Amino acid sequence: MTWLRVWILSLFIISPAWGAEEGAEDYVGYIELKPFVTNFDGGDKLRFLKAEVTIQVDASEAHHHINAHSSQIRNDLLFLFAEQTEVDVKGVAAQQTLAGKALEVVQKAMIAETGKPQAADLFFTSFVIQ
Repeated sequence: MTWLRVWILSLFIISPAWGAEEGAEDYVGYIELKPFVTNFDGGDKLRFLKAEVTIQVDASEAHHHINAHSSQIRNDLLFLFAEQTEVDVKGVAAQQTLAGKALEVVQKAMIAETGKPQAADLFFTSFVIQ
């Protein structure tokens, strides 16, 4: 009977260690950048774009690297947004394409700085054109 209690107690002690290893592989973090506001080519009218961007990372190390290089990321994304035309930002499909381009910009900057893309995905949590 005593060995049964020891065995059951050992399951409770060992199980959290197994779960911790699995959790380390399942890391997902999100980094919200300050909102971007820029003008863009609206033909004969001055147009503005406001975008709120969230970057998804899959490692705590990546979270650190994105934060450490956030100024460069903001700069590169601002230039990307400013070079868009009205056609490039009008409609959901166009905005999804722009989010893909923005992810590539972030990953390119991170590869140059750290040797790894670091960003797993990029989302627009708000996107307004005026």
